[in-house]
Amino acid sequence: MYHLACVNCGVTYPADEILYNCKKCGHLLAVKYPIDELNINKKEWNKRPLSVWRYRELLPVRINPVTLHEGGTPLYHLERLGKEMEIPHLYAKHEGMNPSGSFKDRGMTVGVSMALQLGKKSVACASTGNTSASLAVYAAKAGIPAVVLLPAGKVAVGKVAQALMHGAKVISIRGNFDRALEMAHDLCLSHGLYLLNSINPYRLEGQKTIGFEAVDQLGDVPDRFVLPVGNAGNISAVYKGLMELKELDFIDRLPMMTGIQALGSSPIVRAIRENLSVVVPEPHPETVATAIRIGAPVNAEKALTAIRNTGGLAESVTDEEILRMQRDLARKEGIGVEPASAASVAGIRKLAESGMIDRDERIVCVVTGHLLKDPETVIKQCEPPTEIDADIPSLLSALQL
Repeated sequence: MYHLACVNCGVTYPADEILYNCKKCGHLLAVKYPIDELNINKKEWNKRPLSVWRYRELLPVRINPVTLHEGGTPLYHLERLGKEMEIPHLYAKHEGMNPSGSFKDRGMTVGVSMALQLGKKSVACASTGNTSASLAVYAAKAGIPAVVLLPAGKVAVGKVAQALMHGAKVISIRGNFDRALEMAHDLCLSHGLYLLNSINPYRLEGQKTIGFEAVDQLGDVPDRFVLPVGNAGNISAVYKGLMELKELDFIDRLPMMTGIQALGSSPIVRAIRENLSVVVPEPHPETVATAIRIGAPVNAEKALTAIRNTGGLAESVTDEEILRMQRDLARKEGIGVEPASAASVAGIRKLAESGMIDRDERIVCVVTGHLLKDPETVIKQCEPPTEIDADIPSLLSALQL
């Protein structure tokens, strides 16, 4: 009922052929469904719980999935921040509420399930943190070994802890994420492990359900969909999924896909601004937002298509703007996110202030990971607890009462 197709030359491959790139031209692959032949009852979807597997007819898994009840994440109306920005219809979809604390669980429930469906016995990835945590969790649930490669000293401690606790073989390399991905890719090709970075087209199938859920929760298509961009898998996946809904006539238009990168790691922003046909990698990416500290995003060509085909935008934000929004989301909306997550809302603040967007738009910002993914960055921003003697006068003095 589906096959793989090259996004560049259009060559197709059988669904059970294990490929990460087109054999003819080397470009990325995508999962293609025979949309005209699918018999999907939208009313039946609506009877199911909100989750990744609510949309199983548009997913490639044909076995019982490896699942921890991922998806169904809340969509919050950002009333206070929206009022400050003069954007009354501003929303945040909190992907940090997934089982391992990030959006990566949507991809991993599908990716690890596909590993079993394709007969693979072990899985691997390179990671800036969240991918490793999610892979370890779902591999543990599936009962198969997982190997993760991390750039040494560049991954938040909360994410490393998750990968270690769930039993993955964790290896830190003296190099950046892009080199780690090259090594993981080579390892999988030479030794038969199943690669579950976002270069794997099946993993992105799970991530597209973020868009499905947001449309169902809003009851309509937002005007703009905003995502932090690192390896660019998420913005590519959401665009693909919404394209499929449009082909099914479940929606009648597409949102403007908008990607936000950290200033020190923004090759896609540069490509959009300079109208480049391909992304020029950033050799030394740097940002406090470790989850998007990626200089050579593997899904760049898909992301450029998503942004350009929808009249979207790409913007960069400084670390200071990211951390300010991380604090504002927590203190003004009660939403705790890791720094990379705050980039999407920080980007909207910047675009609004520069007059680049219509303030009457309905905007969904994806916040991708939980606050506790990176506790060290949180502690550095906050005042330490006030220590007092254990008596009431000391307490009243500390509270200035």
